[in-house]
Amino acid sequence: MIQRNIIMQASMDQSEAVGSSIKGKIAIAVLVAAAVGAFFYFDLGRYLSLESLKANRDHLLLFTEEHYFASVAIFIGSYCLLVSASLPGAVFFTLAGGLLFGSLVGTVYVNLGATSGATLAFLVSRYLLRDWVEAKFGGWLAPFQEGFAKNAFSYLITIRLIPVAPFFIVNALSGLTKVSLGTYVTATAIGIIPGSFVYAYAGRQLGTINSLKEIASPNVLMAFTLLGLLALVPTVYQKYAAKKGA
Repeated sequence: MIQRNIIMQASMDQSEAVGSSIKGKIAIAVLVAAAVGAFFYFDLGRYLSLESLKANRDHLLLFTEEHYFASVAIFIGSYCLLVSASLPGAVFFTLAGGLLFGSLVGTVYVNLGATSGATLAFLVSRYLLRDWVEAKFGGWLAPFQEGFAKNAFSYLITIRLIPVAPFFIVNALSGLTKVSLGTYVTATAIGIIPGSFVYAYAGRQLGTINSLKEIASPNVLMAFTLLGLLALVPTVYQKYAAKKGA
């Protein structure tokens, strides 16, 4: 009788845990859907443009000067929310970070917001929306699995430096791989530094920029490509050493 009661209690606890997990998934899915829906319903994207940033430059600078710490918190939190919900506008935020906080400090704040948002997207993909992500972006998954299996750290830094896939797809698909959270966060934080600095620096020089194409010049893209290829050196060396040892 005691053993049966223990088994029944364990079964009830397991059912409650499953129920809570399902409710948690539904709640987070609803929140993400609500954030995305509000973004497009209120057409918030119209504010996330180079023209809008230039038009509101003085007001933003004044607010930041008068409410610096609040501005930092709002900036990092908004950037994190934007990236975690896979919404467009990251370039705008990075330019704004440079404009408001300077090239170097702005890069730090951009990195905190983008890495935090990417980490949340990664966790949501891994633990909550795995089936949906696999159904939506499954065609990209095979090369990701192969790359991460060889050298997850170098591979992730490379695809962060070289935009072979959109940022939000990398976040989502990484959650379906076996890469550890620590490796993912570290490689993401390091891999986005060059791009973040380039756009933050451009934001500081906002008055001289008329198009985003002026920032992403062929020379800049070539530099990112070379950095990405350098990040693959450890993987290539490992393969060479393995063949030599065999």
